Amino acid sequence: MKIGLITYQAPHPKSREVLEGIIFRQYQLKLYGLPFRHRVSRKVLFDHRPDKGESVMPETLAQIYDIQYTACNEDMDIDNSCDLYLILGAGILSEDCVKGKKIINCHPGIIPSSRGLDSFKWSLYMMRPLGVTLHFIDEEVDLGKIISVVPTTVYCSDNLENLALRHYRNEIKCLCQFEEHLVNPNNPFEDAKEFKAKMRMSYAQELELVNVFDLYKKKYGVPKID
Repeated sequence: MKIGLITYQAPHPKSREVLEGIIFRQYQLKLYGLPFRHRVSRKVLFDHRPDKGESVMPETLAQIYDIQYTACNEDMDIDNSCDLYLILGAGILSEDCVKGKKIINCHPGIIPSSRGLDSFKWSLYMMRPLGVTLHFIDEEVDLGKIISVVPTTVYCSDNLENLALRHYRNEIKCLCQFEEHLVNPNNPFEDAKEFKAKMRMSYAQELELVNVFDLYKKKYGVPKID
């Protein structure tokens, strides 16, 4: 199977970790790098994703693992030569790019309840179950056909940082195991209510999130058995 990996033209830990998780499978891999637009720096209470400084450029990854790399000027430079494409890092793809391709994304929230940006934070803030959604990409944001939803375990002893890391690891594992999910799809949240996609959470709302986190753990947390 020929798999296209879509990422940014920038160091990106998620891209490195997924690539390292599937490199030893019998896939023919091709890496596509899209232009990366630096966001305006903003104040956040805590980072819920790994620091980009912990990774390397995609062309370096391609050299290390001896896979083909294409630096794209736009998403239309992603050709249709692969059987399947995985989103490792990208903004919203154009309709023309999506056309004729099978593209899979893993969203860090339970679709359709948690759509848009900062889904980890909004799930906690809105007191909604936590999980990741493996789904196909279509023209609408986070509304493509769902393949599987994998809940993220919440422990009563969690703090925000270690729960965020477990949630991120769940996302990586789900992408690495995309083929297993295609064969055996599972969605324990088929009746989840749809909500409007969210924007970035403000610093003031993050402060409120810290205050409601204990209530969230009382609702969803389970004892951790060592």
